[in-house]
Amino acid sequence: MKKNLLKKIEQRKVVVGVVGLGYVGLPLAVEKAKAGFKTIGFDVQDKKVEMVNAGHNYIGDVVDDDLAVIVEKGMLSATNDFSFIKDVDFVAICVPTPLDIYQQPDISYVKASTEAISQYLKKGTMVVLESTTYPGTTEELVRPILEKGSGLKCGEDFYLGFSPERVDPGNLIYNTKNTPKVVGAIGGDALEVIAAMYRAVLESDVHTVSSPAIAEMEKILENTYRNINIGLVNELAILCHKMKINIWEVIEAAKTKPYGFQAFYPGPGLGGHCIPLDPYYLSWKAREYGFHTSMIESSMMINDQMPEYCMQRAANILNRYKKPLNDSNILVLGVAYKQDIDDYRESPALVVIDILKKMGANVKYFDPYVQEYKYKGNKYAGEKELTKELLQSADLVIVTTSHTCVDYNFVQQNSIFIFDTKNAMKEVKNRDNIELL
Repeated sequence: MKKNLLKKIEQRKVVVGVVGLGYVGLPLAVEKAKAGFKTIGFDVQDKKVEMVNAGHNYIGDVVDDDLAVIVEKGMLSATNDFSFIKDVDFVAICVPTPLDIYQQPDISYVKASTEAISQYLKKGTMVVLESTTYPGTTEELVRPILEKGSGLKCGEDFYLGFSPERVDPGNLIYNTKNTPKVVGAIGGDALEVIAAMYRAVLESDVHTVSSPAIAEMEKILENTYRNINIGLVNELAILCHKMKINIWEVIEAAKTKPYGFQAFYPGPGLGGHCIPLDPYYLSWKAREYGFHTSMIESSMMINDQMPEYCMQRAANILNRYKKPLNDSNILVLGVAYKQDIDDYRESPALVVIDILKKMGANVKYFDPYVQEYKYKGNKYAGEKELTKELLQSADLVIVTTSHTCVDYNFVQQNSIFIFDTKNAMKEVKNRDNIELL
């Protein structure tokens, strides 16, 4: 089986399946198809299937023309019919792994996808989980489901591994194709062929590890490292405000050290699919072993409280102008979770807006990349244009995303007061009406 698969990889005869055509899955499917592998994308959302089959892109990290060309050539197609799994030799699972309402891992998407795959899994198939999850998922959850549903045996009839996604939306340097890949698999043969499959597609290094659990933990480490350091700098930001010290200037000074320091920045909270969620996966799993991840949990607490802290700071600013937060007009600039993208998953700006509204404020938002967003089952529309009248009508402007296309001098000149939580206005010279986080 190993020799046959290695030969098919070399000859580009492997048919690829990608389950989940979102921020991770679609770029992966596009790269597989561009590398010469016929690719089938699977998704339960009919709209995504229709858009892919029409060659219409909806992901910022995918080049529109790339998608249109490979679809036209018949190298990429999409379906919601999982029976086509029987036609693939390699399948990557790229579905969401959110948290439930109790902040515990919700692996229902992984489970449902794996069950659907198991019904049509054929002998000689490589299966790789890419969804970020807790260590042990591949071997403890995915393997039993695949074996039970297919009647096949892992390592003898099919190969199984884990390769964590590394997607940074909006990154102009690193993308799916040139970001190094980590692969862990069950058994040496599985590791060899799965790594070979990625090497045939990517320009970057493929680093192999001894088990799926190592690869799963590696991904958690990447994002927990960032969570903890952001928690540290957020806590320092709160302290620096009390001490009347500019935390942003402190960080810029620390950055001059050429070794032993990496800059992290404070903000209204954490956003994106990985950094705010992954530590919860690890702390949840750790309890199975009677272990509490105290440092990780402390950083999570700090980061989770930042939207509330920003609300309180906003209230204090308004209080100086003898304005109550209740019934004040507030304009929020930016709801995407990071600058210059349209992705608002887990964006702290949404939480800030929700808290402000609960306190009675009249909140509007403007984001050049996000015309509307969904939060807690409801849709919210943004302002179409950042006008002088819109700014002047706000008792307070809160900058929650530092989009570079926004004219912050214009914002400063036409706003009563601005609370800048991202240091987006650092180049603005007149700072009389600006307060930093």
